[in-house]
Amino acid sequence: MSRALSCDVLIIGLGPVGATLAALLGDAGVDVLAIDKSTDVYPLPRAAHFDHEIMRVFQQLGIAEAVLQHAQPATGYEFRSASGEVLLSLDTRPDAFAPSGWASGYMFNQPGLERALRAKLAGQSTLRTLLNATYQGLETKAGGVEATIVDDQGSLKVQARYLVGCDGAWSPVREEIGAKLDDLQFDEPWLVIDAIPRPGAKMPEVNLQICDPARPTTCVLMGPGRHRWEFMLLPGETAEAVLDEAFIQGLLAPWEVDVEIERKAVYRFHGLVADRWRAGPVLIAGDAAHQTPPFAGQGMCAGIRDAANLAWKLAAVLAGRADDALLDTYQTEREPNARAYIALAINMGRVVCALDPEIAKMRDAQMLAARAAGIPPMPPAAPPPITGAAVLAGTPAAGELFPQPVVRQADGAVLRLDDVLGAESWLITTASLDEPRLAPFRDTLAAWLEARGVAAVLVRPDRHVFGSGSAEHLANAWSAALKAAPVAA
Repeated sequence: MSRALSCDVLIIGLGPVGATLAALLGDAGVDVLAIDKSTDVYPLPRAAHFDHEIMRVFQQLGIAEAVLQHAQPATGYEFRSASGEVLLSLDTRPDAFAPSGWASGYMFNQPGLERALRAKLAGQSTLRTLLNATYQGLETKAGGVEATIVDDQGSLKVQARYLVGCDGAWSPVREEIGAKLDDLQFDEPWLVIDAIPRPGAKMPEVNLQICDPARPTTCVLMGPGRHRWEFMLLPGETAEAVLDEAFIQGLLAPWEVDVEIERKAVYRFHGLVADRWRAGPVLIAGDAAHQTPPFAGQGMCAGIRDAANLAWKLAAVLAGRADDALLDTYQTEREPNARAYIALAINMGRVVCALDPEIAKMRDAQMLAARAAGIPPMPPAAPPPITGAAVLAGTPAAGELFPQPVVRQADGAVLRLDDVLGAESWLITTASLDEPRLAPFRDTLAAWLEARGVAAVLVRPDRHVFGSGSAEHLANAWSAALKAAPVAA
């Protein structure tokens, strides 16, 4: 006889995306069951970079300091020619704050980050996890779904109002809802080497893309005490051949580094987007919904943005504050953003992956000329603002990420706006700037409102601007948007 459980949200997969979604929902008091086929986090590094938006999510979860134990601010990113000329330099100041109130980017060790997330999950009263559990399928029923799970105790039937597949690139949940993948025509095999430098080893201090047609190569810092190399496979090379220890040592020899190899694997870097992210009570997120080459460091970031977008909407629907139709805005808002980052990564990858020496020579000349003229050689990572029924179109800054002002206090402590205002939506007005809690941020917020010529801004729980204008109109429009009602002009 099958066992039975029920929950509001069943999450399939407890990687960074599933764990972030579970943690956000748990903080909102949602009854969550999250399962994973493994008994522990994957023990080796995979993703290498996340940005300031993602650290802001970790801040919201109260785990930023724990994450920082496994991360370090990114110090720069250079594209170099085969001869070592700098074709493109993206410099960052590790001590400077990006719009979200953190450094612009971080290099990190994924197992450590995932353990910080798992520790967060362990302390949430409305959240249960089930490990060593495999998703077998689902049946849509009135009021939600019934999913079949198999664990070490046998079969389990789970009744859930919503199911979210955060189950990776080979997502069974995506297959279940019949979603097809849009292939964006980038598919390249790369050898990935993760290494731990031995004491005293001298390592590169910035992230590098070596645009060498003889062997395109990536070299990046990871979390503290770790480094990664990625080598593009050349035509005719096989995974078995390049994973040979002698072959790997030959690739590393020109770098003259003393390291211990932690992991070696061959991956195919590709760009894919699912054509549907929701089918009734079933949704997908992360790699199940979209996959990107790693060149812009946005793969995990895109999935965690999915989680941040979806969590507040699910919580609002389940609490009766919003209509189920609000969930239809999830793909509408997230897909253009994900596609923009995938396009950026593919463009960067095509710059790096040129194997024809003549094409590479022309590329180098063009990039050097652009650098000399101060012209960006490729589009910046600036996805469009989100659009759709959950933003107030036509108002200044609608759909943009709202900045997080940061104040350094006299004792050296850092005060951030999100910590003061909390996890829900905010209505910030010129009058509210006189409140004691906003006093430290008054000048910055007043300048933001003045620059847009508005008296108020309403910021959603995912820190995107719903709209700006008059306080009364914003409050009414926000209520209408949650209930999928027409918004009065």
